[in-house]
Amino acid sequence: MTTTSAFSSSIAWIHVGDLHMDEADGWAARPRLAALVREINAHAGLADFVYLPGDNANHATPAQYAAITEALAPLRLPLRVVAGDHDFEGGSLAAFEAAFAPEQRPEAEVIAGHRCIFVDVVSAGAGGPDFRFTSHHRHRIARELALAEAAGQLPLVFMHCYPGDLAVGGDELARLFADARVPFVDTGHTHYNELLNDGAVIYGATRSTAQIEEGGGAPGFSVVCVHEGLPSWRFRPLGADWPHVQIVSPCDLRLVTRPVQARQVPRPGPLRVVARRFGKSDAPMLAALDGGAPVAMEAGAPGFWRASMVVETPGVHRLVVSCGEAQDVVEVLVRAADGVPKRGPLVVPGHACHAIGAWPAAGIDGLQLGPNRNGGDW
Repeated sequence: MTTTSAFSSSIAWIHVGDLHMDEADGWAARPRLAALVREINAHAGLADFVYLPGDNANHATPAQYAAITEALAPLRLPLRVVAGDHDFEGGSLAAFEAAFAPEQRPEAEVIAGHRCIFVDVVSAGAGGPDFRFTSHHRHRIARELALAEAAGQLPLVFMHCYPGDLAVGGDELARLFADARVPFVDTGHTHYNELLNDGAVIYGATRSTAQIEEGGGAPGFSVVCVHEGLPSWRFRPLGADWPHVQIVSPCDLRLVTRPVQARQVPRPGPLRVVARRFGKSDAPMLAALDGGAPVAMEAGAPGFWRASMVVETPGVHRLVVSCGEAQDVVEVLVRAADGVPKRGPLVVPGHACHAIGAWPAAGIDGLQLGPNRNGGDW
């Protein structure tokens, strides 16, 4: 795994959305996956791993898994995989488990100083989108979250769907994540790009690789970073120009879950900006606040860049980091030093009703075009 000694509380991964590998559509996912692997190998080697969120083989057949593993064979980054409901067709995960090595489908693992918890929400159900988890999984998740707290590690969760999609136990699970201060839960299932903020936890979903209705059907992947507990998320269509620039601190106001923390909602005064760059470039890394003169960023650990700026007034401030034509933009909420925000109790945590809506700069159109919301029937 990548080590970042100067930024030891940073992690980044590449999320390749639900493959739905199937001969019935002419193996549409196979060349797309192969192209994504080539692009990741060429430009995203500083990420810690690649994540597949389930619904890998559309009908859980050995031939479909063989097509997946063949396309993945050249991948240079570690691979981590969870099962989706389509991987459970026939009432078994046997073909899924035969396709992926045990180290590629762990229950939990410490990666870059973060305790990553991989949750099975399909094998306790009756097949189809009957998402459930067993008492074993419930206790294991609670234990892993406790171990993370004891070790001073930030916990991250990877599962196929939102807690709100579970047939039973979803509210309990989401509150468990909230109590443990999980900064990010990464999911599949939606077929479209989406982020949820339920007031305590950020949930992310990335569009399918084969069954896509949004974005003109263009496949791609998301880049997910968690830096000192601050999540950031950006979608990249396949073939988009490199390098990729992502602001990892401060966080965008859409992703604020703990407004009393100055790391999430800064106060007037010095502002530390940290960005990550994936892919090579000779262009300088520059940061600009509210359209002001750009400030040159300094290189830190490989792929990390930082700058010190000053924000003088409370309110929303536009921060841009650029490298040539590549750029990222966040809206930073700055609150007066004596401003203490109020927060009510959580309401239906982990549910899609907390979707942040359209965020074009991140690659989210907010239309929920997929078979599980507003899309067609695959």
